[in-house]
Amino acid sequence: MNPLNTTELPCHMPQMDNNSSELKASNMPEKSNEEFWAYLDHLIERSKIIIEHTRGSQNEDLKDLVYPLDYGYLAGTTSSDGAGIDVWLGASGEKRAVGILCTVDLLKCDSEIKILLGCTEEEMHRVVDFLNRGDLRCFHVHRHE
Repeated sequence: MNPLNTTELPCHMPQMDNNSSELKASNMPEKSNEEFWAYLDHLIERSKIIIEHTRGSQNEDLKDLVYPLDYGYLAGTTSSDGAGIDVWLGASGEKRAVGILCTVDLLKCDSEIKILLGCTEEEMHRVVDFLNRGDLRCFHVHRHE
């Protein structure tokens, strides 16, 4: 039995009520946030960044998709899809996490994070726009100093 009455895709998204309430900001202690970013920085520092798709290159399957930034992964890490943790590298080349993207892919029926490294605000917006298409959606978690 399918309680959501969905049939098109295994993880098809039901229609959302446009009047649904927004998520409220968390009351997490600031120390938890600081520790998270410190742990993430440590993971990045000890991992090699492998770039698979350079800024401006086309997606092999979807030629109309052009990567807005360098895109790759952290070697020696594991994400929920079994591959390395994905990273987007800004033009500055700075290898410091400035945010993460939490993604949900209804076609693959998975969710994962992607780390934004050294990205400007404009670059972060370009990546979010790139990812929010088709059966994929992302939520941006910005690092606040």
